[in-house]
Amino acid sequence: MTTHLAYADLHCHLDLFPDFASAVEEIERAKVYALTVTTTPRAWPRNRELTENKRYVRAALGLHPQLVQDHADDIHLWEMYLAETRYVGEVGIDRGPRYYRSLDKQKDIFAHVLQSCGRAGDKILTVHSVRSARIVLDLVEEHLPARAGKVILHWFTGSKSEAQRAVELGCHFSINTQMASNERGRELIRSLPCDRLLTETDSPFTQIDGRTASPLDIGKSVQLIAELLKSTPEEVAAIVFENLKRLLGTSSMGET
Repeated sequence: MTTHLAYADLHCHLDLFPDFASAVEEIERAKVYALTVTTTPRAWPRNRELTENKRYVRAALGLHPQLVQDHADDIHLWEMYLAETRYVGEVGIDRGPRYYRSLDKQKDIFAHVLQSCGRAGDKILTVHSVRSARIVLDLVEEHLPARAGKVILHWFTGSKSEAQRAVELGCHFSINTQMASNERGRELIRSLPCDRLLTETDSPFTQIDGRTASPLDIGKSVQLIAELLKSTPEEVAAIVFENLKRLLGTSSMGET
């Protein structure tokens, strides 16, 4: 990874690494801006403890849609912690076969999350939308005014028309290397406006060179986008960094 470039991993799961604390410290030393998401609010206190005084690593408060079937009641715990963070995730909808039976419950939980974020204001959400882009966008449009919060669509696999609708709603897109595993994914990435591009690894759920990825591999996502856009890694890293600063509403990343 080229050390003079500013990199940002807007979706990773550091609390699922074998040594959470060491992973945070390693990312701090590497000066990679990272947003580590949680899958349950029960993980929030530890995530907050390990990241609250960090310059580069931030934690997000989540309730993963794949856990909603058995943990919907945790929404009350999520609500209790919401005031402690600007960042929300992983949240959203998963309409895959394994989770379809909880779809109605997922919709209710995600609507609740969006409404709560709308009331609180100034939240940034990283959102899961597997086989559910239309549903996710419908709920965002209905429950989260653009002035009240900002949505990052994590590992987006919807159609180009759904991506265009997401752009119109003010959404950003965090891109990882596995999104380009087929031509449809590559075409989708090429179609996205440059001012909405962010980067992610979704580690440890992705692979880089046959091993488990980490935020230290985020340069690979930058390289991928550069190749698809016929640009350079330096140009793409600068674009992503400016997009992130604008998303956060700050001129200095140290203020986040």
